[in-house]
Amino acid sequence: MDLIWLIPLLPGLGAAINGLVGVRFFSKRTAGIVACSFMGAALALALYAFWQLLGLPAEAREHTVRVAPWIASIPLQLSNGTVGRFFIPWGFRLDPLSGMMILVVTGIGFLIHVYSIGYMHGEPRGGYARFFAYLNLFVFFMLMLVLGDNFVVMFVGWEGVGLCSYLLIGYWYEKKSASDAGKKAFIVNRIGDWGFIIGMFLIFTTFGSLDFREVANAAGAMPTETASFGLLSVITLLLFVGATGKSAQIPLYVWLPDAMEGPTPVSALIHAATMVTAGVYMVGRNAVLFSHAPMTMQIVAVIGVATAFMAATIGLVQNDIKRVLAYSTVSQLGFMFLAMGVGAFAAGAFHLMTHAFFKALLFLCSGSVIHAMAGEQDMRHMGGLKKYMPVTYVTMLIGTLAIAGIPPLSGFFSKDEILYRTFLSNRIIWGFAVVTALMTAFYMYRLMSLTFFGAYRGPAWDAGGGHGHAAHNGHDNHGANHAATGHGGGGHGGHGEWHGPHESPRSMTFPLQVLAVGALIAGFVGVPAALGGPNTIEHFLEPSFVARAVVAGPSTAHATNTVPALSEPASAGESKGETAGTAAHALETDAPAGEHAAEGTHEMSWWGEMALMALSVFVGVIGILVAFRFYVRSPEIAERLAQRWAGPHRVLSNKYYVDELYEATVIAGTMASARGLWVFDARVVDGGVNGTGWLTMFSAWFSSLIDKYIVDGLVNLVGTVLEESSFVLRRLQTGLIQNYALFMLFGVFAFVSVYLLMR
Repeated sequence: MDLIWLIPLLPGLGAAINGLVGVRFFSKRTAGIVACSFMGAALALALYAFWQLLGLPAEAREHTVRVAPWIASIPLQLSNGTVGRFFIPWGFRLDPLSGMMILVVTGIGFLIHVYSIGYMHGEPRGGYARFFAYLNLFVFFMLMLVLGDNFVVMFVGWEGVGLCSYLLIGYWYEKKSASDAGKKAFIVNRIGDWGFIIGMFLIFTTFGSLDFREVANAAGAMPTETASFGLLSVITLLLFVGATGKSAQIPLYVWLPDAMEGPTPVSALIHAATMVTAGVYMVGRNAVLFSHAPMTMQIVAVIGVATAFMAATIGLVQNDIKRVLAYSTVSQLGFMFLAMGVGAFAAGAFHLMTHAFFKALLFLCSGSVIHAMAGEQDMRHMGGLKKYMPVTYVTMLIGTLAIAGIPPLSGFFSKDEILYRTFLSNRIIWGFAVVTALMTAFYMYRLMSLTFFGAYRGPAWDAGGGHGHAAHNGHDNHGANHAATGHGGGGHGGHGEWHGPHESPRSMTFPLQVLAVGALIAGFVGVPAALGGPNTIEHFLEPSFVARAVVAGPSTAHATNTVPALSEPASAGESKGETAGTAAHALETDAPAGEHAAEGTHEMSWWGEMALMALSVFVGVIGILVAFRFYVRSPEIAERLAQRWAGPHRVLSNKYYVDELYEATVIAGTMASARGLWVFDARVVDGGVNGTGWLTMFSAWFSSLIDKYIVDGLVNLVGTVLEESSFVLRRLQTGLIQNYALFMLFGVFAFVSVYLLMR
């Protein structure tokens, strides 16, 4: 575990090699091998570190490695009037929560890297290496985010994944929609990051530390803010603002659907399995803070269920296969925040893990379909692909049943736990969550029906090897678009000439099969007690969500390891020890973080829990059966309903016109204010500068007149007078001695006369 700092470093090295050398010199095969090798090594280290973590006692599963001092100790005044030391080490922390996350990031990341070898093979050599450099760099920052032992190291990873998201979404930068989507994701995330930064400032001024453990211990000693919206509520609300940006919740969810403009492996890696769960992870990491701010947790729960419900309704009518999955991701993230909001932190983290499996699987399956259809993404031009793509069909069916909550697949266990905990907390919110689960099953099986069942509706092809019809009835053909911009029809892995739908190559189907196995069995680590299981993952994750004092002495030697050559300054260490020690005396021992949030709830009987579980399965089955009836057995029903409810259908198809609303208000207002500031700058600021310039030029001109006609005039006048007088005076200079003697005589005479007259 002392080498956990190598886990993020390895993908970082892969990114550096491909980014600096590979884009110029590597073949596609070499670039793919380099990227996948470093990812595989990171996965191996993550598995070994996790195995070592499991070997520790449950109460001791927390290991910190301080790699180096980063920001030197700076004395700063705190909100209580004392002076704290702002010291930030470059440290990594492995505990149950971060251990689960590194397995998700490296495991699913490795499979997506392997999948990308086949999917992106149509890209130019340099672009191929650039793509893998971006993927490795993203994983580097994501691992930095989940392993950081303090807010600042987490924030480095937080901003890094935002940068990589911009690069990967806009990978086909010559395509305007892709570059616009990348910019949209970057800007929207910066809005959320504002809240995160302000929250960090308040955390330091309140607790005197940005270390996760010290902040949790100090917050655990504070009273729960049940009566008023206090300082902890403000801090957690600001942190949640950051989470809404990164994890695509209302009102900052609008970037995620547009992010589907990037290659499908990007959608699977960033917008299904890792980056979008960063906000959920951050809330879970600060469970103690949130559990002491129940008003904020209520906001989190309401925003979560509202986002889940809204995104699910939009997903009902989308026709782009990736956009359906995009809104599904937004909806599932809402479920995770709902769990966090009702105090079920372990259930939210559990759903994060299971969602990573089945949503990455679904996105990669959609990429396989797009690959088979030469870039076509409109499900209305697919159909009947089951016989052409048996592996993709079976694996996507597994992912669909998992997200629909059908037992015994992974989604059933995690979603049922969230619904159960929500029922105990708030029945109204639970009702919306159940309806959302019903819609989830419906739109996901609608996707399966339109894609794999019924008659084939795509373009015809010449079975003898002729050209396929690339126009696709005017719908967006990404493969053709990429070919037009120099990326080749293989932007989605095209082979040049299209010979009809076909199964994807082994490099693409193998990750699908592995992820399908994960979607099948991952849920068994969370079998609830009602089904006779120990709910292993909840007990495993629980230590990450509690406040506990760090006991000094040899007994905690396992908890922290500092690299000897790069140790922390003594003053900083003493300050941190004092901070933890001050908070330690008032802590309750290992109290669950959700205890305060769930206070007042009651446990249900076994029969009640089984009834809720049966209802959860029932709504999933109903959603699937209705979708099968509407889109396979009697597709005319769906068409008739769309015509009958044309107004609501139009609203949902246009995503509640949220983008148009933002365009008319936020964006138009921003542009108007920008134009106003430009006018102010041009006419007032620049006007003042230009006016000053003109005034200076006028005063210089006027000064030149004074200098020329007054100053120089007087000088010239004196010169002229002297010059003219010289013509008179020089006549007295005759050179004759007798004349000079005569003048001298006149002078003596004048002097004597004056003297005599003055007496």
